[in-house]
Amino acid sequence: MTTAEAPIQVVLVPGFWLGAWAWDDVVGPLRAAGLVPHAVTLPGLESVDADRSAITRADHERAVRELVERLPTPVVLVGHSGGGAVVETVVDQLPDRIRRVVYVDSGPLVDGAALFPDLPASAVDLPLPPWDELEANGSSAAGLDDAARAEFAARAVPQPARVAREPVHLTDPRRLDVPVTAICTSLPAEVLKTLAHPGPPLHTELGSLDVTYVDLPTGHWPMFSRPADLANEIAAAARA
Repeated sequence: MTTAEAPIQVVLVPGFWLGAWAWDDVVGPLRAAGLVPHAVTLPGLESVDADRSAITRADHERAVRELVERLPTPVVLVGHSGGGAVVETVVDQLPDRIRRVVYVDSGPLVDGAALFPDLPASAVDLPLPPWDELEANGSSAAGLDDAARAEFAARAVPQPARVAREPVHLTDPRRLDVPVTAICTSLPAEVLKTLAHPGPPLHTELGSLDVTYVDLPTGHWPMFSRPADLANEIAAAARA
């Protein structure tokens, strides 16, 4: 008599300015594929009225880690954009519980690196910048029509500044044994591969990992521009 494999738990961590709502069009296809999705709203991103002054990177890491600890295995972690730096630390803390990590237009930082290390200490939060500023800084809005941009801007919540400014801390080399899928949306895989090293501009640990690169051409927010396709790629990665 055989026992059916336990369903795969998929934890979806959004990037800056986003809550669990960002995955609304992704969770349905994941469920239809037989996976169990868990979309996360990180501390301080609950609403524009939330107090973000004391929210730290450790608070974001703890929120995801405690969710993973409550879930049955196997668990797949998905990190979009700035959420990638959160999920990588959870892998470092719980390497035996993670089946695979999926980085969506993102990647893991090296130990001691920060997303915005030069952000002034006086900054409490980071509001969503104008679209032209986002584009200039490499966050392509390709695939988002005017209605999608308007909804994004209306629902966006300022990002806690300390999370952006504080460095990641990595201690367990077993994290390097957890397989990775990099879903490349605004940056093609062939370009990302050339940047998969510890130095600038990305300061990424990808070069030390077992990475499967997948191209999904669109902008920086595929959960809005190509949600069904993104769900298909996450499902394929989860089962790999």
